[in-house]
Amino acid sequence: MSSDIHALSGAYAVDALDDIERAQFERHLAECDACRSEVESLREASAMLAETAAAAPPAALRDRVLAGIETVRPLPPVVPITTERRTRRFPALVAAAAVVTLIGVGGTVWQPWSDETSQSVSAADRVLSDPAAITEEVKLTGGGSVTLTRSELYDAAVIQAEDMPRLSSDEVYALWLQHDTDMVPAGSMTGAEAEPIVLEGDAATADGAGITVEPLPVPQEPTTTPIAYFPFKSV
Repeated sequence: MSSDIHALSGAYAVDALDDIERAQFERHLAECDACRSEVESLREASAMLAETAAAAPPAALRDRVLAGIETVRPLPPVVPITTERRTRRFPALVAAAAVVTLIGVGGTVWQPWSDETSQSVSAADRVLSDPAAITEEVKLTGGGSVTLTRSELYDAAVIQAEDMPRLSSDEVYALWLQHDTDMVPAGSMTGAEAEPIVLEGDAATADGAGITVEPLPVPQEPTTTPIAYFPFKSV
């Protein structure tokens, strides 16, 4: 119930009070001439509104409204923030501001929300952007080429194919990492991939990488002579 019962006259006039409030206001209404007069006036105004006929707006009004939409920017809603909520958000806002500042000056940005699940920078991108990485290209006999980039910093190697010969539907280009005399599976590709491929396994301790043409399913060791081989040198 409102602390000022006189303020309920409007709600009473449009039947917006609950049963308890209505009963209390009606007891007050029997003793208050001002509220009775205000309720009668509001009810008369409400009745007049109900009888008012709708009229179509002039065409010029529509043009002004549409023109104003392009030039007037609406204000954002005002959302109250409690002291506790403001205190928790402050560090996050500072971190976000720092990120924006670094972006503005063209620096490399560390995002505070980045973690091992972040996909903003792929493993292939990191290897290819390493200035100390070693890149080697091999031209294939049947046409096309394969480029391998190895980064000691990220302990990874990336394969990029260009115009490799098309294989039959039951064949694939198998990728291998060489450890001593063993060739260990490191993935596969069709040769038509648009994106670079990161070799699976431990490229840091490998002695080299190779590519063979293998039947599907891919065997656990090469069955054909490599069409390309990349000996790993110290980066």
